[in-house]
Formats: sequence, C-alpha cells, structure tokens
Amino acid sequence: MNPNPTQTRIAIIGGGTAGWMSAALLSNFVAGGDFRIELVESEAIGTVGVGEATIPQINLYNQALGIDEDEFLAATQGSYKLGIEFVDWSRRGHRYMHAFGEVGRDIGVVPFHHYWHRARELGLAGELAAYSLNETAARAGRMQRGPLKTTNVVPPMPYAFHFDASLYAAYLRRLAEQRGVVRREGRIVSVERDGESGDVTEVRLESGEAIAADLFLDCSGFRGLLIEETLSTGFHDWSNWLPCDRALAVPCAAAAELTPYTRSTALEAGWQWRIPLQHRTGNGHVYCSGFTSDEAAAELLLAGLDGEALAEPRPLRFTAGMRRKAWNHNVIAVGLASGFLEPLESTSIHLVQSALSRLVKMLPRGKGDAAVAAEFNRQAAEEYESIRDFIILHYKATERDDSAFWRHCAAMPIPDSLAERISLFREAGHIFRRGEELFTVVGWLQVLVGQGVLPASHHPLADHVEPADLESYMQTFEALMRREAAQMPRHADFIARHGAAQAA
Repeated sequence: MNPNPTQTRIAIIGGGTAGWMSAALLSNFVAGGDFRIELVESEAIGTVGVGEATIPQINLYNQALGIDEDEFLAATQGSYKLGIEFVDWSRRGHRYMHAFGEVGRDIGVVPFHHYWHRARELGLAGELAAYSLNETAARAGRMQRGPLKTTNVVPPMPYAFHFDASLYAAYLRRLAEQRGVVRREGRIVSVERDGESGDVTEVRLESGEAIAADLFLDCSGFRGLLIEETLSTGFHDWSNWLPCDRALAVPCAAAAELTPYTRSTALEAGWQWRIPLQHRTGNGHVYCSGFTSDEAAAELLLAGLDGEALAEPRPLRFTAGMRRKAWNHNVIAVGLASGFLEPLESTSIHLVQSALSRLVKMLPRGKGDAAVAAEFNRQAAEEYESIRDFIILHYKATERDDSAFWRHCAAMPIPDSLAERISLFREAGHIFRRGEELFTVVGWLQVLVGQGVLPASHHPLADHVEPADLESYMQTFEALMRREAAQMPRHADFIARHGAAQAA
C-alpha cells in the first residue's frame, strides 16, 4: 500500500548509462512533491560501460539538465565529435563521412544535392564532402563552438561528444542524487505482481528489502529483468537484416592526434569502431559469429589498434531487434532492455534520451493507461524501425564481394521501407524525411552517396542555372568552407581550453 496515495512512485531498475540518464532527467522535472524516484542497482552487476559516441541531440539533454559543457567534458574525459568516418564500407580503400550539419545550401525549393549532381555530371563540382563545414573541419582536425567567424552562409557547426560511459553515469548520478533521487544498493531476487491486473507491484532485494512503485523503468540491460523475464513481452528479431550478433570491446592508449570524429572500419565479417577520448581510445569489433570465430575477431581487433591495449577484449552478445512493447503494463523499458541496434550510427544514447523525452511528455499519474502506453509504443517502434533501415543501408549498398559475409549482405532481402527509399533516390534523386524520424535528408544523402548509390537524374529546376553560374556557386561555397575551417583551433587545443580533464 502506498503510504502517500497522491504521490506517484517511480522505481528505476538498474544503473549504468540508461538508469542514471533516467534518474537525472526525471529528477530535474518531477522529483519531490507529487513524485518519488528511487533507483535500484547492485555494484556486483557490471554494466556495458564502454567509450560512447553520441549525436548532436545529446546537447538537448545536457541543456535540459543545465549541465556546463566544459565541466561535463572534464568529468567524462570527453572529446568533440563532428561526424562518423566510414572506411572500406562501399569497397576496400574507399572512405566517406556522415558529418553532422548541412551539406551545401538549398536553392529555393530544390535541395542542394540536385544542383551538385548536375554540376558533377558537367565536371564542375568536387566530392560531396567539400560542401560540408563539419567534414571540412573534421578532416583538418579542427573544432569551434558558436557563430561562424568568416561567413554567415551556414549556421554554426552542430557537434556531439565522445565520452567514457562509466564516468558519464557517475556524473549523472551525482546530479540525480543532489536533486532527490534515492539510490538503493542490492541485487533483486524476486519480482512481485498484482494477481488481478498483472502489474508489477514491487521488487525484493537479497537483503529482504522491498521496493514498491507505481511505475517501473527497466534499465537492466540486455537481460530485461522486468520487461522480458517477468512480463514475457516478446522480441522482434531483426537478425535476418542485421546479422552481427557479437562484439569485443577494448581500450587502448590514446592516439597521438585527438580526432574530432568517430571512425568505423569495415572488416571481413563486421566492423571496428574507434572512439577517441582524452585519456584513451575506445575500440570494438562488431561481428557475425556465423562468418568468423571469436578468436579471429579478437585478432583483427587487436591488430587494428592505434596503441597498446589497456585490457583484455571484453565480449558482448546480442540480437538486433526490439521488444514488442516498450511499455507493457506499468513497466517501461529504457536502453538495452528495450532493444538493441548496433552502434554504427551512434544511436544507443539517443534511444535512451528519446525514450525519456517520450516519457516526460506522456508522464502519467500513477501507472498510466492503455491509450498512453499504446501511443508510446507506436512512436518507439517507428523510431527503431527508421534507425534499423538506416543501418541496414550501410550493409546492403556495397560493392564488396571479398568475403562470404559481404556477399551475404549484398544479396539479402531488405525491408520494403528501405527498398522504396533507395529506388526513389536512385531513379530521381529524391529523399523525403518521414514523420519525426531521427536522420535528416542530408544524413540519408551522405550515406547513400558514400555507399555508392547515385541518382540517374536530378530535379528539372536544377537545369535552369547556367553552367558558369553553377560552377561559380560550387567553387565559392567550397572556398567558404575551407576558409572557415582554417581559422578554427586544433581540436586538442580547443579541449585544452574548454574541458580538459585534470588526469589527462
């Protein structure tokens, strides 16, 4: 029985990044008064806790919490991120970048890439990357915040971060506890449910203590203690489209150059990530166990490090997909408990953040009702499926045939939703954003072109510009990008002035 029936009790099951992101955000908006927030975690249970790469939406989360960016960078040994470099994905020896921010500038109602495509056909334009400020700066190892210094043609550079996930969770824990979140230490040994409704009523710890709540957030990771082990929610398995099912993670000594971008390098049966932090570099190998052995995967990972390995590779096993319901009864799954999409486009933290944003908007008094839960689940599924398609694109649109894995990816059937997107771009150069999906038109453009998918034609209005004017426009825009990037400080120098960790 709730001793204060007017108060909604929220119990967060599990710590780590998802748990403490949940606690910090909720404590900022609803802790105290009508809501009580408790977090249950056990120091005996480890978390994934590798180096994390994010996307620019993380800034919205940090701003909502009033986090000082320099303090945050120092506390998490963080660095800046302007995009993701993809090496050997479309073919060996090829690289491209999915950079944040705009590429070129639209002319009227017609997107820039239609003019770029026409200019390329006429031999009047360079690679797509030349018209991205983020990529120009990233390739030069530069970084700045705020308004541009030499032009007002494009907005300020959007950016994200790389950081140590364990340090980030610890940082958010301090914020959450300062704002009223109560942490309970202990391993959960049983979960109690209401005999009539089936709702979860409490969790019991080894100590015998019972934690009762109206609403539970399951942040227990892959295990899904409440959402799956207790409620048997079910899982949409997408391994037929995303066959990678294992990963090895290992830190190594910091590289000589602190690059402001994540790197993803395609390997024989998967890919390797590289995330540069102030004190070390995070690395991992995501691979398909059906096409390589754990031993071979570890050997490839260690051979591709920038410096000395600082630990033994840590194994992870997973299945790509999502829960059939993220909100089931009075349990909401957040983070890995809700599903898993490999971190190829750095969406793991974002999926936590978007789930929390959705929850705050739909926050119930008490347990909530079926209509709200159904809308939450609809939005969650739409987001997961869109990100799923974007990741599949990297595997499907490839010229590689040098291994059984890549031949499998090139030949595999894909969701109709993705096939339609590819056809629309290949035939007419069109890209349309669907609803509130995460990735922008420019994001889809960079990956489609980077993976070798080029349009057969462009918008007819692009033909209305004279070739000489088109050439001048392309040259001027490219020069503006180079000039702006040239005056930016080096990435490492920028961090030294803004957010250098004392131990670094």
